Amino acid sequence: MGKFNKSGGREMPALNTSSLPDMIFAILFFFMVTTTMREVTLMVKFKIPEASEVQKLEKKSLVTYIYMGQPVDPKFGTGTFMQLNDKFAEVEDIHDYIASERNMLNESDQQFMTVSLKVDEDTQMRYVTEVKQALRKAYALKISYSSRKGDNIP
Repeated sequence: MGKFNKSGGREMPALNTSSLPDMIFAILFFFMVTTTMREVTLMVKFKIPEASEVQKLEKKSLVTYIYMGQPVDPKFGTGTFMQLNDKFAEVEDIHDYIASERNMLNESDQQFMTVSLKVDEDTQMRYVTEVKQALRKAYALKISYSSRKGDNIP
């Protein structure tokens, strides 16, 4: 019968870490490619309406967004709210918002600034009209409406 000797000179082999930096850089590259940075935390929910004629905006860096819809948090109620950057705002705040957004652009690009309205399809048009009047007073005359391509539109 064989005898097992536990006092043999066997050691654990060393772990080969030569490919570890390659794996780390591959994972880092994967996350850099697939991650998108969110500029604004949405506080209103909206379903963009459908349109028959949709056109993409050329330079998105010149676009300023105004969001309108019902708040995500139910403690604010169910009315229509407007979001400028990361906070709720009133129509009176639009002039200051447009001025600050315009000042962040180059002087040569300020004339090409476009305001894009992302409005819930169930929002009453009177709210949109109030915002458009405030934009007119702030000399933000290039306005676009965000929409999605409709399949069922004649």
